[in-house]
Amino acid sequence: MAYSVPSRERRLLKAGHSSIAVTLPKPWAEAMNLHPGDLIVFDQNDDGTLYLKPAPTSPDPVDGIPFVVHARSFTTPGVLTRLVVGAYRVGHDAIEIRTDEPLSPERLEELTSAARRLLGVSIVAHEPTHVVLQNFIDPSKYGLPQLIHRSKMILVALLDEAEELLGKRGRSRRLASLDEEANKVFALMVRQLFLASRDWSLARRIESPDPRQLLEWRVVVEMLEELGRIFAQIVDVIGREPTTLPKDRQALQSLVNDARVHLKSTVDALMRPSVATACESLGESVRLRAAVDEALLKPGKNKISVKLGASFERSANVLGSLSEVAMDRAVAMGTEAMMLEAA
Repeated sequence: MAYSVPSRERRLLKAGHSSIAVTLPKPWAEAMNLHPGDLIVFDQNDDGTLYLKPAPTSPDPVDGIPFVVHARSFTTPGVLTRLVVGAYRVGHDAIEIRTDEPLSPERLEELTSAARRLLGVSIVAHEPTHVVLQNFIDPSKYGLPQLIHRSKMILVALLDEAEELLGKRGRSRRLASLDEEANKVFALMVRQLFLASRDWSLARRIESPDPRQLLEWRVVVEMLEELGRIFAQIVDVIGREPTTLPKDRQALQSLVNDARVHLKSTVDALMRPSVATACESLGESVRLRAAVDEALLKPGKNKISVKLGASFERSANVLGSLSEVAMDRAVAMGTEAMMLEAA
């Protein structure tokens, strides 16, 4: 069911001898899962406006409470990184790691590296058996449209780097920094969506979508993150094995350009839903898959061609899935007349 915008005018009703009341829009109440008898809280601004949100049924486990992990020791590489990243993504500001045995130099370096991958996170306490990481960013300063645009620019920069490497030999000098920036932006986007799902007033300030669309945007962010991994792999393969690349580099450059055009149009269709742009984005997915098959996946191609072909094919599939989400958004917000005109 599409989210409908209710009338902005509501007539005040008499409630009891001296009180007045106003009804809540049904779509909003349904989106907030409100029922008769539930409590709501409001914030009053200096200009007289009110922001309403459901009253929490229990204290939020994230607000003001550090995320504490206490273990005898950490020996498996990667576990600490995932714990820190996970705590950051779901909205914790303070993350404490406690152990019975002193952390090894390798695990301390892992924590330092994890902090570098997250925007606004620093290590504020460092003892042999106790490390505290703290987030210092203000979530209201990072709007969702701004972050989506930044992620698009990073993905475009990765494709630009791939195109540049096709014209010369050598490893990429920008891949590591682009990959690090991508990790920061994608983790922050997930964090913002989690925070918006718990705080409706924050959701308004960061231009977050209707609450019923938050899961949809979580999927979108995951697919954009997957594109970042795919494009980084393409850059790495092109830079690492330039002598074994297909002789027809022009075909590869054409694929890179097609993927870049498709990426831009798909993100545009997601941010500004339109049946026409969503249809065009879906068509570009079909054309990109066909171009990949023609250039890299023909029988007899060498191993590098097949490896690059698989990566480009995956990117076309992910972009195709994003195009389908864009189509769903356009149909949900559009009308039958718009669809007929686009067709």
